[in-house]
Amino acid sequence: MNIILIGPPGAGKGTQAKRLVTERGMVQLSTGDMLREARDSGTEMGQRVAEVMSRGALVTDEIVIGLIAEKLDSLGAAGAIFDGFPRTLAQADALEALLQGRGAPIDHVIEMRVDDEALVARISGRFSCGSCGEVYHDTTRPTRTEGICDVCGSTEFLRRADDNEDSLRARLMAYYKQTSPLLGYYHAKGQLSVVDGMGEMDAVAGDVAAVLDR
Repeated sequence: MNIILIGPPGAGKGTQAKRLVTERGMVQLSTGDMLREARDSGTEMGQRVAEVMSRGALVTDEIVIGLIAEKLDSLGAAGAIFDGFPRTLAQADALEALLQGRGAPIDHVIEMRVDDEALVARISGRFSCGSCGEVYHDTTRPTRTEGICDVCGSTEFLRRADDNEDSLRARLMAYYKQTSPLLGYYHAKGQLSVVDGMGEMDAVAGDVAAVLDR
């Protein structure tokens, strides 16, 4: 089974993808992770990625699709979760052509729909452990002991520079401009399902599971 998770920054795509990896043995394909892995791999494709990234330029769709193809070759029968890709109609067409050629099309596209104001509040208070990566929130999920990670005991924490209200609103606007056509595209193909991305983590996971088990 191959699925696409669509949602704005902070909607919880990564969290739900990790649960599917654990619970269903699927493989999360994050374009950001793949680009970083390729850059450091030393392969021919990796050298192309490194050269583009060193110039601060955007990696072309052709390169991203090539990386996805390489990754799919190594997966065997495992299903793939596309997280953060596609972002445009051109990318959606290219991904569909790639997967159709392999006889493994997209089975489900799940939009994790959110309330923008609530999302801004959620993300602007987010921080993570600098050692183990555990994620916390100033109000909804603080550490049990102030300044100490619940998981590993580290006292080093990180906040993303763009996890602030102004940056988030700009990222949301960019997301909606890019993604609105995709939602219509997948709806017209009968592949789109919507879940409430603002629910509790387990509730969202249950809604995602219900879509996949239809």
